[in-house]
Amino acid sequence: MNLERYLAEKAGIVNKGLKDLLPKEDEYPQSLHRAMHYSLFAGGKRLRPILVLAACETAGGKTEEAINTACAFECIHTYSLIHDDLPAIDNDDLRRGRPACHKAWGEAAAILAGDALLTAAFELIAKTPSANKEAIIRAAAEVARAAGSTGMIGGQMIDIESEGKDIPFPVLEYIHIHKTGELILAAVRCGAILGGAKEAEIEALDGYGKAIGLAFQIADDILDVEGSTEVLGKTAGADEKKGKATYPSLIGMDESKKRAGELVEKSIQSLSSFDKKADPLRAIARYIISRRK
Repeated sequence: MNLERYLAEKAGIVNKGLKDLLPKEDEYPQSLHRAMHYSLFAGGKRLRPILVLAACETAGGKTEEAINTACAFECIHTYSLIHDDLPAIDNDDLRRGRPACHKAWGEAAAILAGDALLTAAFELIAKTPSANKEAIIRAAAEVARAAGSTGMIGGQMIDIESEGKDIPFPVLEYIHIHKTGELILAAVRCGAILGGAKEAEIEALDGYGKAIGLAFQIADDILDVEGSTEVLGKTAGADEKKGKATYPSLIGMDESKKRAGELVEKSIQSLSSFDKKADPLRAIARYIISRRK
């Protein structure tokens, strides 16, 4: 399959959904909505919402059943980036090749824009046009768990507390699985749930989501060392400067690349019971460790 064409097509669907479902830039209060749009439409791969759509299709579902939740994942991801960049957390001035939200709009607007995107995500899920209300409720619970204190936020907290310290490998793995992996896993699970997947299918896709979630963050660790600021769109080498524990810093670059490759193969093996409908998921798994940003 042509993955580049697939990703572009799905990203277009997601971007249209975000523009149709969220308040417009000129809607009062304009300053808040402009800050939200500034970060939301600054680019990005739209990987998490695309995973929602791809998993839904793998289960035999339709785009319209999952688009609201797909857009919700992009809202949550963008909110997390806005807040991560704030001086109190990672203190980054650059995001996706331009000034971070707080540099462009001020810290107060950035905090509120992030808050608004997070809460909008659950409104979008609740408004899913589907007769399967049980699936909508289940998806909302999946998202809340993945984004909360036992998921992404918990991973972020331990990441902050671990800066400048020598931490054991299990703590690093916890950070990566929770800070990044949980939201990616939830995107896959939500797509499957909304697509009407059977429990055995959800379990198989769960294995796929766990593997690519960790592989994605390991690949990010590698790119922070080997990538450039111009290509990444964010400051390269930031992890080392902040004293963050990463896979390359704990187990070395070669072993990190080997581990990421093994996780991708494991993710693809998890899809062995699915037909060609799962080909986009297979291709995305390989893309995760071959991307340059």
